[in-house]
Amino acid sequence: MDRTRHAFDAHDAAQDHHGHTHASASRHVAGHHLLQVEDLSVGFRMYDPGASFFAARQQMFPTIEGLNISVHAAEVVAVVGASGAGKTLLADAIMGLYEPNALVRGRIWVDGELQDAAGLRRLRGNGLSLVPQSIAYLDPTMKVGRQVQGAATDRADAQRRRLRQRELFARYGLDADVARLYPHQLSGGMARRVLLCCALMDDPRVIIADEPTPGLDLELAVQALGDFRDFADAGGGVLLITHDIELALQVADRVAVFQDGAVVEEVPVSSFASPELLRHPFSRALWHALPEHDFGVAEGASEPGASQEEGRDAGGT
Repeated sequence: MDRTRHAFDAHDAAQDHHGHTHASASRHVAGHHLLQVEDLSVGFRMYDPGASFFAARQQMFPTIEGLNISVHAAEVVAVVGASGAGKTLLADAIMGLYEPNALVRGRIWVDGELQDAAGLRRLRGNGLSLVPQSIAYLDPTMKVGRQVQGAATDRADAQRRRLRQRELFARYGLDADVARLYPHQLSGGMARRVLLCCALMDDPRVIIADEPTPGLDLELAVQALGDFRDFADAGGGVLLITHDIELALQVADRVAVFQDGAVVEEVPVSSFASPELLRHPFSRALWHALPEHDFGVAEGASEPGASQEEGRDAGGT
């Protein structure tokens, strides 16, 4: 078998396959997932914080261990869980964004092709787009219109990109004058809308959306998630990383419940109709914590906000 290809046999929609149950719309175009992450582990080399300065030795602090997750064509997969569980590190690993002291192991396929770190970097903006959590991803020295438009190949492409940028700005309530502003002149909500426009500018196969809605009012947040749904319905794939389970359940096909650096349960969104359909205590705790369930906590389950400290100096959500 060619290890650079990732193909699968046909299966029923409800069949448990590669650690997950498929949603009704899930499909393997050309016989593979759009995104497949297998046995991903991320750790950080750090000096022992409990040792004296001169006696401290470097140790490996694991943050993500043995993680498996996939995204099919025409599918939104929501990764939900407490802040500090390692969700942003998952997004960074998929995009090939590694801290100098990080050790990353595992296998990542994009559109059926096995990728190394260099391959993932090449795919950024060329099939794989990130909506990052931090507005620090915007270049502080470049006007935001130019950042959304990106690099053009010729004059006709430049004109197409200008028109597309104006279309996206209009859709997300950004005045035409915003294109001439620098990032520091934007409000937090405006900056997040600009990041979303950057991701939608080209024609990605997969979007990794890392907490895309904070700073947006409810109407814009619903619209943004609706655009991810439309993108998936047109054949793309979306990995939606969020702590807003209530909004995620409105657009997702499947939900991956993330706790302490691992996916503890991956289910169709319909399983969140009742806690009896969820196997893991943390998944049931998230169900009980939803507003319509009176923000309760299931008996014997840990609080949804309780999670291990993540990545030390690496940060993340």
